[in-house]
Amino acid sequence: MTVPTNILISRTDSIGDVVLSLPIATVLKQRFPTVVIGFMGTKYTKPIIEACSAIDVFIDMEDFLTKEITLAGESPQCIVHVLPRPTIAKRAKELKIPYRIGTTNRVYHWLTCNKLVKLSRNSSPLHEAQLNLKLLKPFGITHNFSLQELVELTDMSLLPTLPPQFAALLHPDKFKVILHPKSRGSAREWALPHYAELINALDSDKFQIFISGTENEKPALQPLLNAVGKRVTDISGLMDLSEFIAFIAACDGVVACSTGPLHIAAALNKHALGIYPPMRPIHPARWQPIGKKTQVFVLDKECNDCRNDKTTCPCTQAIQPIDIKMALDSISNDFS
Repeated sequence: MTVPTNILISRTDSIGDVVLSLPIATVLKQRFPTVVIGFMGTKYTKPIIEACSAIDVFIDMEDFLTKEITLAGESPQCIVHVLPRPTIAKRAKELKIPYRIGTTNRVYHWLTCNKLVKLSRNSSPLHEAQLNLKLLKPFGITHNFSLQELVELTDMSLLPTLPPQFAALLHPDKFKVILHPKSRGSAREWALPHYAELINALDSDKFQIFISGTENEKPALQPLLNAVGKRVTDISGLMDLSEFIAFIAACDGVVACSTGPLHIAAALNKHALGIYPPMRPIHPARWQPIGKKTQVFVLDKECNDCRNDKTTCPCTQAIQPIDIKMALDSISNDFS
């Protein structure tokens, strides 16, 4: 395969998925420094994509589907379908993109792609970020990347500026931890009473605690806010994603289930404490955050009891607040 002048990476789903796809851009830029790297996402995930120094051009998915798009003045020469979407695959073929890379386990890729990679995600023991990199095989990139290597490849170094009104919230002498209890329904969530117990157990002289979430999640977070009162600062719904990235970068850690802010924190070299169920394929081995300061909390078992009901996950609720408190205390001791 001849190296194209530009490569478009397509990952158009949620924040965490996009963060775990950033190593693709870094690997391609390292291997082909002069190639223009584009990344197709949504308006929502644009701040994540623009924070990666290996990415030259952001392409909005809606623009790709409806307009003639270019990468640094040229038509796309190659597209890598990291997240398979039939509409995007069909459009890429319509645009006559010369190289179209997809997986063999999507029937429509056989009709729309001309470079196919055999890849099955659900049955694989690999991490999501490792699986993503398997799609670079047509470029001759076949190295089996370790999780430690992925830490160095997950780049979010082009940080936005934190607005002064949010910078003013930060206490300079305390360990600043963000608790992000909700996940927009994408993960098994730790119960709000557990978060309340954790908050009440943490030393308020050492910790400054923030509660984050989207504007739509504010009503669901209210019982937690009522339970902990002035021990926390509620920042839910106050920031757009660009501002929230900058705020995470100014704090010291995040506690959350398998959701976007946890992956952002890990990528920014912050302490990322993740609460996970022991169920494939949403277990930590597949979706743990990638970073130097990550910890995951999961029962040492394999369980499928909540596969058909996301609202109740006994294994997630079995993680005790004291376990998270002890971890935060240990981290804060090193911090001080």
